[in-house]
Amino acid sequence: MISNLFHRLKRPLGAAFVGALTTFAFAPYQVWPLAFVSVAALLYLISGQSAKKAAWIGYAWGFGQFATGISWVHVSIDNFGGMPKFASLLLMTMLVGYLAIYPALFAGLLNRFAPNNNRTRFFVLAPALWLVSDWLRGWVMTGFPWLWLGYSQIDSPLASFAPIGGVELITLLIVISSGAISYALLNRHWLTLIVPAVILATGFGLRNINWVTLNPDSTTKVALVQGNIEQALKWVPSQRWPTIMKYIDLTRQNWDADIIIWPEAAIPAFEFEISSFLANLDSNAKAHNSAVITGVVNQDEQRRFYNSILSLGDTAYGDYSYDLEKRYHKHHLLPFGEFVPFEEILRPIAPFFNLPMSSFSRGEFIQPNIDANGKQLAPALCYEIIFGEQVRENITDDTDFILTLSNDAWFGRSIGPLQHMEIARMRALEFAKPVIRSTNNGVTAVTDFKGNITAQLPQFETGVLRTQVTSTTGQTPYHGYGSWPLYLWVAFCLAITWRTRQQTKR
Repeated sequence: MISNLFHRLKRPLGAAFVGALTTFAFAPYQVWPLAFVSVAALLYLISGQSAKKAAWIGYAWGFGQFATGISWVHVSIDNFGGMPKFASLLLMTMLVGYLAIYPALFAGLLNRFAPNNNRTRFFVLAPALWLVSDWLRGWVMTGFPWLWLGYSQIDSPLASFAPIGGVELITLLIVISSGAISYALLNRHWLTLIVPAVILATGFGLRNINWVTLNPDSTTKVALVQGNIEQALKWVPSQRWPTIMKYIDLTRQNWDADIIIWPEAAIPAFEFEISSFLANLDSNAKAHNSAVITGVVNQDEQRRFYNSILSLGDTAYGDYSYDLEKRYHKHHLLPFGEFVPFEEILRPIAPFFNLPMSSFSRGEFIQPNIDANGKQLAPALCYEIIFGEQVRENITDDTDFILTLSNDAWFGRSIGPLQHMEIARMRALEFAKPVIRSTNNGVTAVTDFKGNITAQLPQFETGVLRTQVTSTTGQTPYHGYGSWPLYLWVAFCLAITWRTRQQTKR
């Protein structure tokens, strides 16, 4: 009986193990070959299984991946949720269980429509279905496209494909390569291993292509202020002015910078409450021919709240005024952190659903770039940096840099902030634009247009990161076309699979 149970569970348990192993492919570990190993193992484990059994194996793989890969979410739930440990673990288990549905969907559909271990299964349908499941996870309930496999390759040869087709193309190439490995193992067709070898070699070759040109005459001195404010004290009324004065003191020492940048919601007050202070800061920045960009919380006349970015000093907006039309307002809100789905049902259940600032309204999907000292910055507030299509739509021909402000203090000393930085690096590589990332307690850093970190502050320390950033001119293929070529490719693959099935039935 025990041996029979073990026989039934060995594939799901193996899948959970290799799914958990996938976490080590991402930051901070970045053992990128593990992404290939993990997907190849999943394809091997579901081979020869019914669609239902394959779905359960896929579910186990996803549970292993997300239980380890997004364990950092539990830090915020446990520290700020106001629930007993059991309840916080239950909520985390529900989140992981939900996310595991998408690998289960992939595995079940693959074995339903391509049960045989042929080339159509591994090279046509599997990569297409993987992208479909990723897209669904990045869209349903506002989306959670965290841990897309392509992010794990930021330091691998496959990173060179990012300017061509973004992180999704890299994911596609991982699944094709993993499919080749699994196909070779199952069919003893070792020549198939040339597929991942060719893909990796092509990635090496693409490293020598520069899709844009540096503009050495457009170099900007930036100063990123990392306040390192303890999250538990951030919104305590008695800490408002000590927090603001900390940022002012650090700013005062760096007025020679072209742009000084404070992190997301650096000012722990509504903008209308401190308008006179902001007017004074605006005047000081103008006097020093500098600009200050800061995150701030806003409220409009209808009492709707916005997570916003404000630019002061040497800007195109004139003297400071409380005009919400001259702000960037966050569009893609974090579920539960910035809005609560089904709030009428969930808010009464537990304090977690009433976290501070969990009732924000959305800004527009496309908004003007932020102007600061003659530079144009495409903004992405915190969570938004993971939505590549939104970032793409907000980059114009005049954009100098991608700007992302964040406050990852919610997640303590977990791996979450490091994964967040890895994602930001991918955006730089996709669009060949330097990324400026200012945070409360890290990771505060600047990348070049190839996604390499050129300057960085240590986490959990107060400090100012001073560096120079050079603009680029030109456009990557991915910036021009986005994911449309991949959409068409997936549709083509699904059509081929359907036609093949019809011919087989005949």
